[in-house]
Amino acid sequence: MKRNIIDLFAGCGGMSTGFEMSNFKTVFALEKDLWASETYKANHKKTVVTNIDISNFSDFSIFKDKEIDGVVGGPPCQGFSLSGKRDPNDPRNSLFVEFVRFVRNIQPKFFVMENVPGLLSMKTQNKENVVDIIVSEFNKINYNVTYFKLNAAEFGVPQNRIRVFFIGLRKEIEFNEDLLKPKGFLFGDKQLSIKDAISDLPYIESGEGQEEYSYSKEANNEYQKWIRKSSDNIKNHISMKHTERIIERFKTIEQGSSLKDVSREHMQRKRGNADVISGKTFSQNNMRPFWDKPSPTVAASFQGNFIHPLLNRNYTAREAARLQSFPDWYVFMGKRTTMSWETNLSQYQQIGNAVPPLLAKAIAQHIDMYLKRINI
Repeated sequence: MKRNIIDLFAGCGGMSTGFEMSNFKTVFALEKDLWASETYKANHKKTVVTNIDISNFSDFSIFKDKEIDGVVGGPPCQGFSLSGKRDPNDPRNSLFVEFVRFVRNIQPKFFVMENVPGLLSMKTQNKENVVDIIVSEFNKINYNVTYFKLNAAEFGVPQNRIRVFFIGLRKEIEFNEDLLKPKGFLFGDKQLSIKDAISDLPYIESGEGQEEYSYSKEANNEYQKWIRKSSDNIKNHISMKHTERIIERFKTIEQGSSLKDVSREHMQRKRGNADVISGKTFSQNNMRPFWDKPSPTVAASFQGNFIHPLLNRNYTAREAARLQSFPDWYVFMGKRTTMSWETNLSQYQQIGNAVPPLLAKAIAQHIDMYLKRINI
């Protein structure tokens, strides 16, 4: 029998997808963003998806007739009520308290909470360690907690992406931190590269692409065979259309280099005035990563961060999804990109914000095995 979970701050569904690859069923998901929730609904048709602000949710009676084994999710680290002298680094002033509220009310066997690794070094204005506060808050509601810093590249994901995962068990359940730590796995004897992940996708130029492609190349490694499973075609593989000036800039950037390495004529220009150099350069702006190495972290801003290692354009949504380990059957809804004044999350932002499904799968399998080992 599958174990039931609920997914909070569910985004486009990376965490749920990974857990569902193991012995779990997502019975409920909550996501505030409309387009991300539409993506979630399109791919998790048997899950009840609620599209509201989590702080407005109060009806916990909907879970009373269904045993909830776990609560998973990644509350954003930014505070949501920071008026007056409230400390934005104190997790008690952030959406973290909503995750705690759900765990307190539902009392699942376990929870998994994901966040950025910087959390481990953060302190409040009172010099308290943020991580100690997080553990303490869960201790107060009847949970023993451990946490691990994990790199997705060690779990079959073609990307160096380090995140922190808090795993908690109800206090009456046997607790062994060493046995709870997930073990890595690879599709072979080395970490996967960008080439391993996307070399079989159609090579399209700036402004090219279509909503669906048939597979025109054979899968040439185990990862590509795995990611194509249960998929009839390639979706969301449309390239952004760049200006000639941007394409000429891209042509000068070699693998391992970025915007900071270009000559003056190709430097970033001020918005609205292409004759004036902005003077702003960041090492990950227009970075062309190495084809034969794992990708750097695919963040929500990846559309401006990376250039395809071989082509003179940014990544498509499908290429980024491959680097995050989303299966090819997974379809992304909403606009591919958005302007700064638009509030919903674009496909690119949804993908960059997600927990890589294969990393979530490894955590889920390990929790399932742990609970079985102690006959739960």
